[in-house]
Amino acid sequence: MLNYIIRRIIAGAGLLLVVSLVVFAIFFLVPRLAGATPDSLATRYVGRAPTPEAVAAVRDRLNLDDPIIVQYGRFVRGLFVGYDYDSGTDVIHCDAPCFGYSFVTNSEIWPQLLDRLPVTASLAVGAAVIWLVAGVAVGVLSALRRGSLLDRAAMMTALAGVSLPIFFTGLVSLALFAYYLPIFPPGGSYTPFTENPLAWAHGLVLPWITLAFLYAAMYARLTRAGMLDTMGEDFIRTARAKGLPERTVVAKHGLRAAITPIITIFGLDFGLMLGGAVLTESTFSLPGLGKFAVDAIRGNDLPAVLGVTLLTAFFVVLANLVVDLLYAWADPRVRTGGRA
Repeated sequence: MLNYIIRRIIAGAGLLLVVSLVVFAIFFLVPRLAGATPDSLATRYVGRAPTPEAVAAVRDRLNLDDPIIVQYGRFVRGLFVGYDYDSGTDVIHCDAPCFGYSFVTNSEIWPQLLDRLPVTASLAVGAAVIWLVAGVAVGVLSALRRGSLLDRAAMMTALAGVSLPIFFTGLVSLALFAYYLPIFPPGGSYTPFTENPLAWAHGLVLPWITLAFLYAAMYARLTRAGMLDTMGEDFIRTARAKGLPERTVVAKHGLRAAITPIITIFGLDFGLMLGGAVLTESTFSLPGLGKFAVDAIRGNDLPAVLGVTLLTAFFVVLANLVVDLLYAWADPRVRTGGRA
């Protein structure tokens, strides 16, 4: 098991390196191949109203005249040891991990990401618990009562959850439960967990439910399909023939076999969610990574967009690593390459 963990960690680190190379190429190499010049690239760093002086300063600070491979090496080095942006008249130091420096806000990107990460993590964790528990429970009940009124109602609700966009359900929930019935606070209200846990949870109930409604619907349908396939297998009939209680047959044998694809999807969904729930955060005006990325795109702040992209990629790779380890724990054949 230890050797498998080491191999997966090394593979994850290599994948992160490849991801950083691809992201850097998308932001810096592809525009050059399309005809962009160092001055046009520097324009993306100075906001909506760039001046020639500001563009020239940014071009010199970022050394955009250097070859791409040199720029990438400098970027990777900055992630580990920091980087100094020298324009000839002053030096701006970016501490490690240096995800870049925004000349629009005149601040480093990494501290801004850290400030917004707790909001996104709070939203992702709360919604994930709701959609995983509700989706799997509804899917199991629907499979056990196939064709019943409960099954049809649950699948119709799941279809509605998959079909309705988050910005619609979010606005409807705000209109009903924040303005018409002022049960929950309106959008834009976030209280850190360390200050007041009750206010933190109360302010996130609507975003949690709105976000979980979409994912719970998908998980319910996937769980139902998996349970229907699993409950007809020979080992289920054998377990029942041994006299095991139906609850044990369903939970220990049926659900354990059907939940394997759910683990994969949950890991990837949760990793992406930690990179920012763009629509949910924008709808409820939550100052998380998703809204930060949207504001950066609107303000033409390329380092901020690059930082969010790399952080999201890191969370996805990390979630994929966790999923692989969970597979290895649940099924020893994964560790041995399928050998019995």
